Amino acid sequence: MKSLKKQTLVLGLSAALIATAGYAASHAAKSSNKAVGARHAQMQMIGYHTGVLGAIAKGEAEFDAATVKAAAGNLHALAKMDGSTLWLEGTAQGEVDGSRAKAEIWTDAAGFAAKFAALEKASMEMMNAGDAAAVGAGMGGIGGACKACHETYRGPKN
Repeated sequence: MKSLKKQTLVLGLSAALIATAGYAASHAAKSSNKAVGARHAQMQMIGYHTGVLGAIAKGEAEFDAATVKAAAGNLHALAKMDGSTLWLEGTAQGEVDGSRAKAEIWTDAAGFAAKFAALEKASMEMMNAGDAAAVGAGMGGIGGACKACHETYRGPKN
């Protein structure tokens, strides 16, 4: 009788452990997918505000100092975001659906942070652009920061 109770207890505990592990893995996957989605949203916002400034630089939109300051200020804020809740280990390309983040983001965290710092600096310099020509000149720094990061830390489309 003791043996049957012991086996039942062991089976019950094993089932509970397996269920808990499955739940934890499912929860971790949901968190990872949410982090990737949030990163995509951050990049879309960066792209949007860069486009606002680019349109002014190309003469497709009229220069407006308030618009430039707002777009550059938003870029600046996006570049200085604390990414610790977005760039989670285990969310590199191939580890979670939808991610194009290369593993180098985590193996070269200082380099990755430096790329965001370059965008932060370029966007801060853009905030006080006095005319469309200054916006055009400032786009080199913004575009260069984006390109450098994407070339180093973004994987190819699947």
